[in-house]
Amino acid sequence: MNEREYLVFGITIEKLCLLYGLILIIFGIVISYASSSSSLTSYIPSFLGIPLAVSSYLSIIDLNRKKLYAHISVFIILIAFLGGLDFLRSIGSPFENFWPDVSKLFLLFSGMLMLNYCIKSFIYVRKHQ
Repeated sequence: MNEREYLVFGITIEKLCLLYGLILIIFGIVISYASSSSSLTSYIPSFLGIPLAVSSYLSIIDLNRKKLYAHISVFIILIAFLGGLDFLRSIGSPFENFWPDVSKLFLLFSGMLMLNYCIKSFIYVRKHQ
């Protein structure tokens, strides 16, 4: 690590995005089994986590294209955040559909947090170029 890398909890943003992708994969599987859902939509967090984990991993190993893969990762996180905003449609009767609403809230808040870290990382790197 050098001073040009932004750290969150002592790890680089690329590794944090990789971890978040893996968490999304596991979360989608757990929610699907916990809800006994037969719908593919219950796996949406996993479907977002797979390309996020891949792009984050590529940003770690391919330093020549690190910036490209980092931007792809942030775009996927933005999609997760925007998907979580769907929770607001059920604000009049929250948790009527418990598991989908839990999933949407998780995407909303975790996506917001990760977007915050990524934006701070981009600003930090830009200032230290």
